Amino acid sequence: MSAVPSSCPPAQGLYDPANEHDACGVAFVADIAGRVTHDTVEQGLNALRNLEHRGASGAEPETGDGAGILVQVPDAFLRAVLGVDLPERGHYAIGTAFLPQDAAEAEAAQRAIDAIAGEEGLRSLAWRELPVDPEGAGVGRTARSVMPRFAQLVLVSADPEMTPYALERRAYVTRKRAEHETGTYFSSLSTRTLVYKGMLATGQLQ
Repeated sequence: MSAVPSSCPPAQGLYDPANEHDACGVAFVADIAGRVTHDTVEQGLNALRNLEHRGASGAEPETGDGAGILVQVPDAFLRAVLGVDLPERGHYAIGTAFLPQDAAEAEAAQRAIDAIAGEEGLRSLAWRELPVDPEGAGVGRTARSVMPRFAQLVLVSADPEMTPYALERRAYVTRKRAEHETGTYFSSLSTRTLVYKGMLATGQLQ
């Protein structure tokens, strides 16, 4: 069986991966005037909580089968917390990596991903370890036992003439190569959007 999180096991017995179907509940919240506000995120999280009936849990109700949110890249917030000089919006890509919990293994994965990015004409500008509070959020023991180390990677182009569209494509290739060559899953890696997700119930994401 492949260790890549996004892959399905091969056909065996009565199981055929061709019969896989997603059953996620999805909600969309947008400001039609294009305003960037935290209120939009809050409304999205509230919509997510209202979709609890579309999720699942086992004998341990505090461990959900997964929940997440996709948001526009929070440019102003990132400039405030990263401590690096970011290029203008659209000229950098950011994504969340699910790294090994072991510090040495996580550092090795980061170095390998940095090298892959370099081969794709990109440069790692920053790694930011995400603050998480699984106990405070009431995340179940099962989910905590397999929780990765979450870190955000910021990529910029090594070529100042690279367009945002080209950077988006290079970031996608970097993400896929990192997944297949290092086993590191990225929930997203983009110049436009950022995904926060985990093995959570809907009310635990906030």
